[in-house]
Amino acid sequence: MPALSVRNLTMTFIERNLFTDISFDIEEKDKVGFIGANGVGKTTLFKILNGEISPTSGTVVFEKNARVGYMEQHACNNPRTDIYSELLSVFDYLKDIENEINSVTNAIDAQNGNLEQLVERQTHLIEKYEMLGGLTYKSRTRSALLGLGFKEPEFEMPVGNLSGGQRSKLCLAKLLLSQSNMLLLDEPTNHLDINSVNWLEEFLKDFNGSMIIISHDRYFLDRVTNKTIELEHNRIMCYKGSYTDFIKKKEAYNESLKNKYENDIKEIKRIESIVEQQRRWGRERNFITAESKQKAADRIKSQLVTPNSELETMRMHFKPKCESGNDVLICRGLSKSFDGKHLFSNVDIHIRKGERVFILGGNGCGKTTLFKILTGKCPQDKGEYDYGANVLTGYFDQMQQNLDLSKTAIDEIWDEFPNMTQTEVRSAMASFLFKGEDVFKPLSKMSGGERARISLLKLMLKGSNFLLLDEPTNHLDASSREELENTLNDYSGTLLIISHDRYFINKLADRVLVLTQDGVKEYLGNYDYYAEHIKNEASEKGTQFSAVKNEKPLNDYFLQKQKQSEERKRKTKLKKAEEEIERLDAEIERTQALLSSDEVAADYEKLIELTKLLEKLQQEQEVQYQIWEKLSD
Repeated sequence: MPALSVRNLTMTFIERNLFTDISFDIEEKDKVGFIGANGVGKTTLFKILNGEISPTSGTVVFEKNARVGYMEQHACNNPRTDIYSELLSVFDYLKDIENEINSVTNAIDAQNGNLEQLVERQTHLIEKYEMLGGLTYKSRTRSALLGLGFKEPEFEMPVGNLSGGQRSKLCLAKLLLSQSNMLLLDEPTNHLDINSVNWLEEFLKDFNGSMIIISHDRYFLDRVTNKTIELEHNRIMCYKGSYTDFIKKKEAYNESLKNKYENDIKEIKRIESIVEQQRRWGRERNFITAESKQKAADRIKSQLVTPNSELETMRMHFKPKCESGNDVLICRGLSKSFDGKHLFSNVDIHIRKGERVFILGGNGCGKTTLFKILTGKCPQDKGEYDYGANVLTGYFDQMQQNLDLSKTAIDEIWDEFPNMTQTEVRSAMASFLFKGEDVFKPLSKMSGGERARISLLKLMLKGSNFLLLDEPTNHLDASSREELENTLNDYSGTLLIISHDRYFINKLADRVLVLTQDGVKEYLGNYDYYAEHIKNEASEKGTQFSAVKNEKPLNDYFLQKQKQSEERKRKTKLKKAEEEIERLDAEIERTQALLSSDEVAADYEKLIELTKLLEKLQQEQEVQYQIWEKLSD
């Protein structure tokens, strides 16, 4: 039986129908990427799966041993609890076993009760504790916090002091360490820097259960998933393979569907022209032929599958008003600190015309601050920067602080570009999917994705030849990200981009700059090139290119018990090896005695048989000696 079986699921709201009669199965250990444009109903489907809302019709059946986990289950409700204790609460069941082991141990020490039963109970509890991961749960807790970007000093920070992004990461950590074997992950890479995403990928690849992941991070999906489900046009399509495999298979499927549709239409027209001709001739046998042909045409029509039109996506084109000089930006020794916290220093950057440069670095390292310095919104502490001749900068702010939320969408554009006519403004807005009454929608009521499209539209209309883009793919769905990639790929100007979207970086980057406290380090290539070099550098230093591995600082008491158990097992195996050596000694001595007898000496076949047996016994004894030596060491 599948881990999850969905049959004929329909969800209809008063104003719209999200999906109709969708069915799919999730097998045990499936890692499924669940994709689709923003607003098609992916999150609604998750709410149905976790029982938060009921569908209009259809069934959702989980395998009887399935333990479904989703982030809302693991909300952090006690604001006074520190981060480490909050995450450790996931293992309360192990703490209960610890307490019982301690109680039984105290009873044994005090000889309070039936000692044989107490020792048996203690052994059972310790084995259960080890099987459930009791020896490593504290190190796994610490590793998860470090892997998701928390620093050691922050472990004691109260949950109530966390930012929204930090709280989301803590909820994600609680979900990952829970006992769930079916995970529902809705945009799990949001708020994570690249190092944290790398850690999450390794964790999920090793996860011994099923999962469904809603994500627009295509590189992440390629690394983790083995199946892709797309929700489009109110229906589900399932594909085996990662996101990239899905794209190829979908293109091939759509192409074959289109070709079949066109051929069927041609055949219907051909048959109907014969029908019309036969009826014009007007004889009885012509009417019979016409009727027969019409039935053939009707049969093809009844089986005709009309290809779905592609979902409408943004259409953008960034065209610089003029060309810049060859030197676009030169930074020398830039430094910045905030409230005594050192962000970066000695930042030297040289950007030339036409380059596509990406800036990487952990959350909080100062990437956005660097952009604010370069756009004059924040002063540097030390150093200087200069723009080259004819450089016109355009800045995409991931926080969208350049938008006036009190305005409507059309006013936000028109006030920025008052020389445009209403027709020009509305035409430009339509290319960014703002049509009809949507143009009068207040920015304050827009989603993050809609505001991102408004910001990108303003950037396009400005005609800059040097774009500084801070996380431009955030809030965009996969198709919009691909449109932005294609547009920037055709852009003749210069790009400096902050991004953690590795798929995006791979398609565009000429070089990568990694921002640290001590400056920037340059890698001449895309993300995969950078990742490979980091891996090689880490290998040379005897470290790993990944988030912190489990260090396993084990509980002393249980570590001692584990060592005692291993020692008992070693002694048992050693004794068994000694007994086997003695047994084989006796067998060898008996065989040699038979070989020396007159009876065997006169029997050639018996002699050969006993010689082979002796060789076999000696070989077996040699193996046992090796085992004995290893266990003795």
